[in-house]
Amino acid sequence: MTKTAHRRPAEAIAVRPVKAPPPAGDRRRRRLADQLRAHAFLIGGLVCFALFSWYPAIRAIVIAFQKYTPGSDAEWVGTANFSRVWHDPEFTAAWRNTLTFTLLALLLGFAVPFVLALVLNELRHAKAFFRVVVYLPVMIPPVVSALLWKWFYDPGAGLANEALRFLHLPTSNWSNGADTALVSLVIVATWANLGGTVLIYLAALQSIPGELYEAAELDGASLLQRVRHVTIPQTRFVILMLMLLQIIATMQVFTEPFVITGGGPENATVTVLYLIYKYAFLYNDFGGACALSVMLLILLGAFSAVYLRLTRSGEEGA
Repeated sequence: MTKTAHRRPAEAIAVRPVKAPPPAGDRRRRRLADQLRAHAFLIGGLVCFALFSWYPAIRAIVIAFQKYTPGSDAEWVGTANFSRVWHDPEFTAAWRNTLTFTLLALLLGFAVPFVLALVLNELRHAKAFFRVVVYLPVMIPPVVSALLWKWFYDPGAGLANEALRFLHLPTSNWSNGADTALVSLVIVATWANLGGTVLIYLAALQSIPGELYEAAELDGASLLQRVRHVTIPQTRFVILMLMLLQIIATMQVFTEPFVITGGGPENATVTVLYLIYKYAFLYNDFGGACALSVMLLILLGAFSAVYLRLTRSGEEGA
């Protein structure tokens, strides 16, 4: 005996009415409204950039060729500001300290985050805890972080020398010594900015397909060989971009020398940005400050253009 499927009567089947498409005029009005909203957000962003980024930059370029003091009329002086800044004895020291700081920051602040990211990527337990620990310094305000390190470096009761005394090791002047002050500031900057860089590297490492590491292991590659032939090539773009951003950021170091050392001792930590601050707010020479700012802008712009050109040429060649 065969079973027949129960079928509903045709009149009991509910037929959903098909909605008619909206008229062409309504579609055009909706599309126009969406475009207006998008352009409104875009214009708002452009206005913010114009007011707080582009206008100050253009204004600084103009003031670089003027004798300008707030509250008085500006006077055009041509390249006199650039000449005066160029012959300032602190000018050479500021650029030397800035370039040295950038080089040391690359040696420490560029390699250490990558190694930490490799270690954290290999962890099997407590990953979230260690990521929070690594990122914690970024959540501390920069001035507060610098003040903590200033106390840490205190040659008398600072924690650094107390730890050295406990271990029966010779103490150091840290940020109070002309030979060690700049290195001390590099350590502070590396610690303060470590977390964000590590997380970016972690995201890049986790996007690498696991099959590449498995194939390398089957070929007998060691850990260092896997890092060299798999990890670094796969994260090359992130490494190059972070290197460029770090060079630009370290060339503009200001908080650490301003809060911890005040440019001393013996101008050992005077940087270009700190010298700009001195021209503007201590010497009341805004023309000289803007002239120095334009020099820094030209240098960083030229370096960025050359760097991007070389990296693009390398990628096309590869």
